[in-house]
Amino acid sequence: MECQECKQNPATVHFAQVINGEKTEVHVCQQCAMEKGYVSQEDDAYSLHHLLSGLFNPKSDETHQQSHKTQETDLQCDKCGMTYQQFAKIGKFGCASCYHTFAEHLNPLFRKVHSGNTAHEGKVPKRVGSDIYQRKKLRDLKVTLQQAIAEEAFEDAAEIRDEIRSLEKDLNRYEERDES
Repeated sequence: MECQECKQNPATVHFAQVINGEKTEVHVCQQCAMEKGYVSQEDDAYSLHHLLSGLFNPKSDETHQQSHKTQETDLQCDKCGMTYQQFAKIGKFGCASCYHTFAEHLNPLFRKVHSGNTAHEGKVPKRVGSDIYQRKKLRDLKVTLQQAIAEEAFEDAAEIRDEIRSLEKDLNRYEERDES
């Protein structure tokens, strides 16, 4: 495919843009891409960090961004001295303590990356999966039971308790079958 601008060189830079449901594609050579401002001279390759940088510094809500900017400039890891601004620029933590220091600002980032979730669930192999899923469900039910008791929703708590007992019986049968 040849460059759409100069019509001489092969197109090596390809962009697709969708605006209001209308897709526009641009195919240009490296030289025309630099001249048109699609890429800069010092930035020949589009790195993964550049792709993900929008996650660290969203540009959608200006006032919300301004209020967070002032908070973020004050954030600094006590152990390694890394600031949140440095983390956002580099995309890597300086040490394990950075995770705890910047925790408040990481959950929105995780939600964007993990389709609204803040915890990675992972995949479970099918042959051992039923046991693992049941144990996870049991843990979740126990947490839900404690919440129902705290909220004094005793009818809901009784139903959850019964479900926990049933699940525990199933797990015990499963374990006994494996032992024999």
